[in-house]
Amino acid sequence: MSKIKIFSLGGLNENGKNMYVVDVDNNIFIFDAGLKYATDKMLGVDYILPDYTYIKENRKKIKGIFLTHGHDSNMGAMADILYELPDLPVYATKFTMEVLKEDLSESGVIATKLKEIRPHSKLTFGELVIFPISVTHSIPDAVCYVLYTKDGAIVYTGDFVFDPTMMGAYKTDIGKLAYVGKQGVLCLLSESIYAEKEGHTSPNNRVSSFIRDILHKSENRIIATIMTAHIYRVQEVLSEVANTKRKVVIMGKNLQNIINKSIEMGYISFNKNQIGDLSNANDKDVIILISDEKEKPYMNLERILKGFDKYIKLRETDTIFITEPPSEGLEKRTALIMDEIAKKDVNAVCLNAKKHLLHHASREDLMLMINLINPKYYFPVKGEYRHQVMNAEIAERLGIPKENIILKQNGDVATFIDGKLTDDLEHIETDEILIDGKSQGDIGDLVLKDREMLGENGIVIVSCTLNKKTKDILAGPEILTRGFVYVKESGDLLKETQEICLDVIKDSIDIENKKVDYTKIKNDVRERLGKYFYKETECKPMVITVIQEV
Repeated sequence: MSKIKIFSLGGLNENGKNMYVVDVDNNIFIFDAGLKYATDKMLGVDYILPDYTYIKENRKKIKGIFLTHGHDSNMGAMADILYELPDLPVYATKFTMEVLKEDLSESGVIATKLKEIRPHSKLTFGELVIFPISVTHSIPDAVCYVLYTKDGAIVYTGDFVFDPTMMGAYKTDIGKLAYVGKQGVLCLLSESIYAEKEGHTSPNNRVSSFIRDILHKSENRIIATIMTAHIYRVQEVLSEVANTKRKVVIMGKNLQNIINKSIEMGYISFNKNQIGDLSNANDKDVIILISDEKEKPYMNLERILKGFDKYIKLRETDTIFITEPPSEGLEKRTALIMDEIAKKDVNAVCLNAKKHLLHHASREDLMLMINLINPKYYFPVKGEYRHQVMNAEIAERLGIPKENIILKQNGDVATFIDGKLTDDLEHIETDEILIDGKSQGDIGDLVLKDREMLGENGIVIVSCTLNKKTKDILAGPEILTRGFVYVKESGDLLKETQEICLDVIKDSIDIENKKVDYTKIKNDVRERLGKYFYKETECKPMVITVIQEV
């Protein structure tokens, strides 16, 4: 019998950054490796990764990283991980692998063990077997994974919905899910994002009729925002456009690449003759597709609204169509953008987040998955903790004993010995890696704290020049400020600041021995100015002291 440990390096009590670890007798399988995008409060941070120190420390035990689909929340960390561990085995279906290769190419990362897999073809690792099963999501070739062990199967769903109208590369193989359930499942890890939503997600994930309505009502140019990774929504838009005589203009290199590649690979069905170029951008009835990335939502649309776009100038006859409902946390940003559009006196259409849903499992979908898989233990994953709790309530309602429902946070280990959950309270240290721009390293909490201080209180720079031989003061101290006080109206404050610095510098110079204690100068200047500024302004700017000798 086996000792099995299941835990998360990211993805619990949060949206994004999904990375789940299953350790079966020191054989480690990692499911997904995602990122999440930073909020405005994170001061310049572009995205956040799960800390993958555990992966580096246990590299020899890892059988592979298994990706469920090609969204950033599930595979966005791969470029950073493979930059450090290029020989780590990565398994993904055809379209997911194409998205991954594109990401690696953009980042200049070379990986040596990328392994393309097919749904329903098993992968053998000694006595352990991985079996991918196709599921329905907003991107082609999404799969869930079944890990067969001696104590029963462990199933990780990834993102899914049950929608019988989505066929081909989007179709769920319900028969195979039911077959896995009959074989005996030890633990089911299932997403929780929509656990609070009643009913099935389908048909609210489909908007073809809504798009058709917009195309018929608007005779003029339509500017539509598209999430690059939501290929099914792209297909819905293009399918409705195909029934008209309109041309489509695709703006942005990334969006063009993914749509053209999807058409070539057969994941999107559309006549390329209907795709125009920049010369069609001002046609009366053209459809312009602009990308709407989660990293910087509505950035391209905002550029058009402000008149900064090189090719698209807004007209009063235009219709702006936001093709995705605002995701959680983006409601305020969406409202501000809709307000800006209204000021331009331009028609705007935005999907309602209550009526139109993303491709995630609602309550009835979760119930159906639980009934099909029939697990002994249930582990809600993916989503904030309240979502996990609601998901747990669904499982309990379906008859899974409360003691068999696992509610954890990142790093908390669920340990199974001989197929039974133990009371072991083991915890793996987890953290976040904050990425700014294209840097490959964590910028750290201290950098964020400095940015916060600069943003709230500004900076004061004290500069002074000494004679190298005599240590006499040749120039200064000069006081420079940015973001602290308005210089023209703060002459007395800055004069007093200069005198305080002068006293500190003189006290730290030993004229007889020709020595200067630079550390004492910096510490005393920071301490005395900090107290003075807080007394006068109730602000604590960052103080930097620069002493130079000539």
